[in-house]
Amino acid sequence: MTSYTLKRLTHIIPVLIATTLLVFALLSLSPSDPAQLILGLGAKPEELAMMREQLGLNDPLLVRYARYMGGVLTGDFGTSYSTKRPVLEMIGVRLPNTLVLAFGSLTLILVVAIPLGVALAVRQNSLFDNVMRVLTLLTAAMPSFWLGLMLILLFSVKLGWLPSSGLDNARAAIMPLICLAVAGWTVTSRLTRASMLDVVRQDYIRTARAKGLPQGVVMRKHALRNALLPVVTSVGLLVGQSVGGAVVIEILFGINGIGKMMVDAVRQQDVPTIMGGVLIAAVVIAVANLLTDLSYAVIDPRLESMYGEPTA
Repeated sequence: MTSYTLKRLTHIIPVLIATTLLVFALLSLSPSDPAQLILGLGAKPEELAMMREQLGLNDPLLVRYARYMGGVLTGDFGTSYSTKRPVLEMIGVRLPNTLVLAFGSLTLILVVAIPLGVALAVRQNSLFDNVMRVLTLLTAAMPSFWLGLMLILLFSVKLGWLPSSGLDNARAAIMPLICLAVAGWTVTSRLTRASMLDVVRQDYIRTARAKGLPQGVVMRKHALRNALLPVVTSVGLLVGQSVGGAVVIEILFGINGIGKMMVDAVRQQDVPTIMGGVLIAAVVIAVANLLTDLSYAVIDPRLESMYGEPTA
């Protein structure tokens, strides 16, 4: 397992470098002038030139990128052009909200969708199966922002049961988490159903049934573990979707998170803040994918033996 973990860790570094370098290069092509943003429209040409020199904007792209990443390694993410605050401080305030949305919705997806997918497989082609398949398709077709607006109108405006903004308590988190989880419910439940149907046709399942084991034991102890392999593989994609979807949800529900911070930074062409948000999002997704791969190795011992250390 140690060799497998190290192998997966080495994959994270080039991904982070490629992601940040691409975003840094695209931001460098922007027609905006950071010196103008910092000093304001009334700044004189000589003041702008001096500020550009202080910021190192006259240096080649790779030199500026290396200097930025060197600062990141020492904990310096730069200073926001618009708020004049350290970017790392801004991220520290907003990151917990984004993590609650991303991993809270992921937990909600797995808790609801996996049992639903198993139930659909056990009751294949039944009325329950057909009805739930139609319902999951309908929910998948709902855009998250539209669903969020409908939930706000019903539970906040009409009924007054839930707050329409913020993330101050558990009640405030209900609607944002549902909006983020709905699309994942459809994909994960259908994937679990298809995987279970494939597994239950295997010879070892028929052998377990022939031994007289109860249906629940066969499904839970023999079928479910192998059926979860493709589901676990998709968890990394779900994390990326949750982090990306949090941008829309944070704006819709007025949540002070990384996504909302990046949208505001893009509007203000605040390069250090954009880079900080991209880097943190990339790290969160990369770590989530690493944990997914490790979980996959735990479920499937063949991976551990493939990358495991040789035994004497």
